[in-house]
Amino acid sequence: MTRAAAVARAEAYFDTGAFKTDLARRIAIATESQNPDRAGELARYVAGEMKPALEALGFRCRIVTHPKARGPFLLGERIEDAALPTVFGYGHGDVVRGLEASWNPGLGPWQLVEVDGRYWGRGVADNKGQHTINIAAQAAVLATRGRLGFNAKWLIEMGEETGSPGLREVCAENRERLAADVLIASDGPRLAAERPTLSLGSRGAYPIDFEIKAREGGHHSGNWGGLLANPAIELAHALATITGPTGQVRIADWVPASIPESVRRVLADCELKSGPGDPAIDASWSHIRRKSLRLVHVRNSRDDGGKPGKPGQRGAAAGLGARAGALRSRDRSRSHPAGTAAPSRPSRLPDGEDRQRARRNFSRDARRSGTSLGPMGRRFAREDDGARARHHPQFRRLAAERHFHRGPRPADHLAAAFVPRVLAACSQRAPTGVDGARGVGAHGRPLLGPRRARDARKSARAELSLGLGALEPPNL
Repeated sequence: MTRAAAVARAEAYFDTGAFKTDLARRIAIATESQNPDRAGELARYVAGEMKPALEALGFRCRIVTHPKARGPFLLGERIEDAALPTVFGYGHGDVVRGLEASWNPGLGPWQLVEVDGRYWGRGVADNKGQHTINIAAQAAVLATRGRLGFNAKWLIEMGEETGSPGLREVCAENRERLAADVLIASDGPRLAAERPTLSLGSRGAYPIDFEIKAREGGHHSGNWGGLLANPAIELAHALATITGPTGQVRIADWVPASIPESVRRVLADCELKSGPGDPAIDASWSHIRRKSLRLVHVRNSRDDGGKPGKPGQRGAAAGLGARAGALRSRDRSRSHPAGTAAPSRPSRLPDGEDRQRARRNFSRDARRSGTSLGPMGRRFAREDDGARARHHPQFRRLAAERHFHRGPRPADHLAAAFVPRVLAACSQRAPTGVDGARGVGAHGRPLLGPRRARDARKSARAELSLGLGALEPPNL
């Protein structure tokens, strides 16, 4: 009967409001590990709240710190008999940023509010609620029979939401102290909100950062677009070799060759479904489309993204947003993932020996010759590039650039009146007070980039034209 009595005591802990009182007190401690100003609250949660709670159950507790960690770690142990199995419990008391202004009226991050049978507050579901429940369960067993019947250990950290800095080192330094037979970590999803779930294992995750370093510095796409390798496009192609357009993993070694029948039997009753407020499951995505939702438990998947609100965490959690934009990349020296070829880039010009030579010259000399604008204070025109260039590599670069511009480009197919308007809208390139700026129109604004409109009078005349059809094409 002791089991039934312990369960009844745990239910009374909830029904009498004691659980809500304890949780509300812990929610009120603003343990934002991403906020450097909350370091004192992280320490207060451990020393003033959780350490006394475990000591009241007969745990011997120790607070440890690590230089990498912003908050402390709480280690607790209750050894009843060395011959008994040891259960190791984990929890984290830190939370993501409160974002006070983003909560609905009547709600807030640091107050526990009950609405329609649900508790609201930062940390209710991650992770103050979970370790409060587990500690209360141990308290119910102790109060019923005076002993747990097993040894118990606890580790509560205060930096999980920033990637758990220092956790690995603390565990390594306290390896023997933390040794146990089983780990119980209540920090994960359930099959459905109304169905309690006990998982006997975890697939885990392996974070990988992909970065293409193309070159030093940034270069204007209006001058260098199509001439320099685009790391965003290369990265997109590299990622596409790993996962197909609907999420299928394309690396054979990353997926099981077959699923044992025993595993299929275990999964037979594991139904995944969306609850109220959850997004609808995409039935066309990867193995979900082809087989069964249950296979998500036994097959690897790959997701891209960083979990919002975890600065400094290198891909340990993937945040799946509602939309995606173009990849933004940095210009650095280029590299590619092992086993993948550099994505090819089609030329904007027909093949030919002279153009291939120009391309090689351009690639070799672009870095040595500076920006496409040339030295500040000098003007380059097509007819006098050779005379104005200061050194031979720069001359070859300018000649190559000139050769590229002879070929057809998408802009050539636009109406002649549209191109000048686009150029005029972007004509904030060089400050008007700089000697050698590309000319200043009658409006007093600088004109766009290299050799776009050397003649200020021509630009002013274009601005004053009444109809778009009367605009003159730029002097390219």
